[in-house]
Amino acid sequence: MSSEQSAPGTSPRAPRPGTQKSSGAVTKKGERAAKEKPATVLPPVGEEEPKSPEEYQCTGVLEIDFAELCTRWGYTDFPKVVNRPRPHPPFVPSASLSEKATLDDPRLSGSCSLNSLESKYVFFRPTIQVELEQEDSKSVKEIYIRGWKVEERILGIFSKCLPPLTQLQAINFWKVGLTDKTLTTFIELLPLCSSTLRKVSLEGNPLPEQSYHKLMALDSTIAHLSLRNNNIDDRGAQLLGQALSTLHSCNRTLVSLNLGFNHIGDEGAGYIADGLRLNRSLLWLSLAHNRIQDKGALKLAEVLRAFELTHTEVVERRRLLLEKGTQERSRSPSSSRHGDSKTDREKSQMVGISNSALVDKTDKTQTTKTPKGLGKKKEKSWEMAKKEEKSGSGQSPTQGTPKKEDATKAGKGKVTIPEQKPSRIKGIKIGSREKRSILPESELVVEATEVINPLLEPVEHRDGKVFMPGNKVLLHLNLLRNRITEVGLEGFLATVQYQMQFSKAKSVSKGPVGLLWLSLAKNCFAPQCPAYAIIQELMLPRDPIKAKLREDEAMAFFP
Repeated sequence: MSSEQSAPGTSPRAPRPGTQKSSGAVTKKGERAAKEKPATVLPPVGEEEPKSPEEYQCTGVLEIDFAELCTRWGYTDFPKVVNRPRPHPPFVPSASLSEKATLDDPRLSGSCSLNSLESKYVFFRPTIQVELEQEDSKSVKEIYIRGWKVEERILGIFSKCLPPLTQLQAINFWKVGLTDKTLTTFIELLPLCSSTLRKVSLEGNPLPEQSYHKLMALDSTIAHLSLRNNNIDDRGAQLLGQALSTLHSCNRTLVSLNLGFNHIGDEGAGYIADGLRLNRSLLWLSLAHNRIQDKGALKLAEVLRAFELTHTEVVERRRLLLEKGTQERSRSPSSSRHGDSKTDREKSQMVGISNSALVDKTDKTQTTKTPKGLGKKKEKSWEMAKKEEKSGSGQSPTQGTPKKEDATKAGKGKVTIPEQKPSRIKGIKIGSREKRSILPESELVVEATEVINPLLEPVEHRDGKVFMPGNKVLLHLNLLRNRITEVGLEGFLATVQYQMQFSKAKSVSKGPVGLLWLSLAKNCFAPQCPAYAIIQELMLPRDPIKAKLREDEAMAFFP
């Protein structure tokens, strides 16, 4: 009974069915609301949405810009920008410091060793070393990257943060794992940098295709290029020689080229010598620590003295001379017109016509057709000019034909000034007619003297052959530690003797004088070799550094 009573007693405690339905409906509404309105998740404190690197505006401070762009590209660990360490002066410990070291706590030795260990590990961390101008963070002068791989994304970051550096002068990459693809990206980056960037050093970066010659393209502005320790062989030297100069193109900006510590042999030295035939900008060349023997040395020595032109070079020289002659004849009608006007004025003064009447008459003849009397005078003056041309020496009969047509055109009427387009000079207002006639001629002279092809240099004809005086622009040649014997020395001895005679004959006039510094030491000949001793003796007074030292020593003895 007790159990039966307890059962109905518990029934009122059970929840009512109406309440169960209502609670079930409430839960369903909550679930539906939770599905319709998802809960907003707030970002953690201190974190922001990722920003695109394209939106970032560089400040000109490399340390800040590089770190910000690396974080936006997704780098968590990236190289730091640090000042390039300078060699410290030798440290001399004093007695007081040694006493302090003995009195210090022995626990300090453990902390010092820990700090030194950490500093050693920090030394091997990738960094970007910079040299600053006057300790200003915005005036980065040189950049050094050594011992860590520069990827495509890093070069993309450099394309953003390097152009604002207005005083950047040099970029040095040493063992950065460059490939032919990343080298192309790097070359595309260079025009974006400041115009002060003139020095590029890529050392310890061997490339399979050896495409270093792309750095010496015609539109390149690099003046100093170092390609040491890149395993450049004869094939790479051929590409570099063609980049120096060919028959139709020439590099005009490169001043120094360092090809030391490579694998260039006789064939490669011959290609470099071919590039020096028509190159007149390179002043400094180093081929030290290569595999050049006598054949390559003789090729290099031959280019530095008078050498014979090949058949293709003779043909190209004749073509250039013809083009130069046509350009000079195209300028000659302007001078003949001035000469005709002067003769007309002299004749009019002899007759007694006043200057004012002469000016009025010439103004009328420019707008209207010339009368018969003036036409006869023009014909007489043309005949006189023709006689002068015939009396002149060095002109071919074909040079007179275009002048006759120009003279007849000048008789009909003077050519107007707007056809000569003097508006190319901006910021200059031309008032008088004399200025209008002078300025276009000066423009032509400037354009003609801007670029001079070496094939147009004075030549010498001997036994039916054409000889050029050789490359006198190269001042520094380093052939240290190659495989040259006494046979190659004889070639350089002949070159030095020829350049000495050339410089003596040209002592009064200004111009290139040839080698001032030649290094042939540590090759396959004895230091007491007679040819080597004569070369050293002849080159001693030409070396400007040694000459300066001798002057300083003389001033020290005789103040």
